[in-house]
Amino acid sequence: MVRRALPHPHVKSDTVGRAGRRPCTPRALLADPRPVRRFAFAASVTSHLKLGTGIALVAQRDPIWTAKEVASLDHLSGGRVIFGVGYGWNREEMAQHGTPYAQRRLLMRDKIMMMKALWTQDEASYNGDLLTLEPSWAWPKPAQKPHPPIVMGAAPGSRTLADMAGVLRWVDPTRQPT
Repeated sequence: MVRRALPHPHVKSDTVGRAGRRPCTPRALLADPRPVRRFAFAASVTSHLKLGTGIALVAQRDPIWTAKEVASLDHLSGGRVIFGVGYGWNREEMAQHGTPYAQRRLLMRDKIMMMKALWTQDEASYNGDLLTLEPSWAWPKPAQKPHPPIVMGAAPGSRTLADMAGVLRWVDPTRQPT
């Protein structure tokens, strides 16, 4: 996995407080490009609102940090997270993140399976096609068991359906929330 700091078009470079840090105000939280921080604020002032990402481009994200963010938010919100994922389609954006376009499906699968290991095992390990996680501890664990629902946004096709069946926890969209 390539690890480097890259400029990103979604990050506001002018969101810095007087002390050189992002200010922790509702306005700053709403402007923050990281959805987990916005959802943490929403979770703190609501008790029933479900908190869901539109599409997190998992192939372009660090799986350990992403697992930690999602688990922490699910834990703190009392189990209200829905984790929306997708492959991504923009070759240039993936190249900026060091993600080979041709491997995005397999990389997303490996990263989701690694996150599931971190969420469900006390001492997590994972050995996938592209990624390996040596025995590691990660807390907190999500409130929802075995983990928050994972939903996927993608164009339908046989490969996509096979990926969905292999890694996602199915959510019936016709079922009314409880």
